Amino acid sequence: MSAAAHRRLATDSWESLLRSQVAMMRELQKEPSFKKLGSREYDVLFNLSRCPTGWLRLNEIHDNVLLTQPSISRMVDRLEARGLIQRRTPEGDRRGVLIGLTEAGAALQKKVGRAHVQHITELMEVALTDDEMRTLLELTGKLRASVAGG
Repeated sequence: MSAAAHRRLATDSWESLLRSQVAMMRELQKEPSFKKLGSREYDVLFNLSRCPTGWLRLNEIHDNVLLTQPSISRMVDRLEARGLIQRRTPEGDRRGVLIGLTEAGAALQKKVGRAHVQHITELMEVALTDDEMRTLLELTGKLRASVAGG
């Protein structure tokens, strides 16, 4: 394959991946549950729910969501004002701030999450077989690992 054809294949593959993600996200954002909690807010709550300790620093949240640091800070302020997350100072680090779910935040994340998972399942199983989903999982994992240096 020529260098030009290789570049074109890489670009076309990336564009296809990106456009399919955009199409899926647009469809998923139609969920009625996202009227109570935006998809980006849900993403923050979801990341907190998956953390083994229940607490993350802002920069750790930033590593897993598609928002800028200032946007995450403002969102955290809004989620805290709604009583969905809480802050605490970590032991031995008076300048640091940890973010965790409140009981109300955990309950809302679970409620929205159940509907979200159901919708994802419906969209994915119409388009892909189980084997294709496993292949997609493997390929996207390889892409993430190559970017992360692993």
